[in-house]
Amino acid sequence: MNMPKTLWNRAASLALLIAAVGCSPLAAGSTSAAGAAATASAAQLAVHPVSGLTVVPLTVTTASGAYAFKVEVAATPGEQERGLMFRQVMGADEGMIFPMNPPRPAAFWMKNTVIPLDIIFIGADHKVLNVAANAVPYDLSPLPSDGAAAGVLELIGGRAAQIGLKPGDTVNW
Repeated sequence: MNMPKTLWNRAASLALLIAAVGCSPLAAGSTSAAGAAATASAAQLAVHPVSGLTVVPLTVTTASGAYAFKVEVAATPGEQERGLMFRQVMGADEGMIFPMNPPRPAAFWMKNTVIPLDIIFIGADHKVLNVAANAVPYDLSPLPSDGAAAGVLELIGGRAAQIGLKPGDTVNW
């Protein structure tokens, strides 16, 4: 059968449209737009290529504005113990968050940590307790929190000063 070219193009376009709609998350088993959004959100869950840890957005709000970061989540005791040890590079808008539940006094050191870090201790109210700025690589001196920390954020050394981060500022993840 010899179909005219325009009719064939229309049939092919319709077939592609049906295939695209049939493969969408909503049509493939979700019964609501919320289900489709959840499927899309789960598909976008990022994993860091070096650590294999989940990467989440984090926002730091200072007097000069809000700053967006993508941070690895060190959730387990093993992940928290390793932290950023042996890491050779980290971008200006990257970091690692150490959630602490329940909040507790914390102290970090720089054992086997190659790059200088700003270590930001965060209270249960998501306010910065204190900042250990430009922690020295390989230094074994404990760097303590000024109170019970609900989280500790590590950024590349000097970044806290660049954004004007200080105690009382807000950190949300």
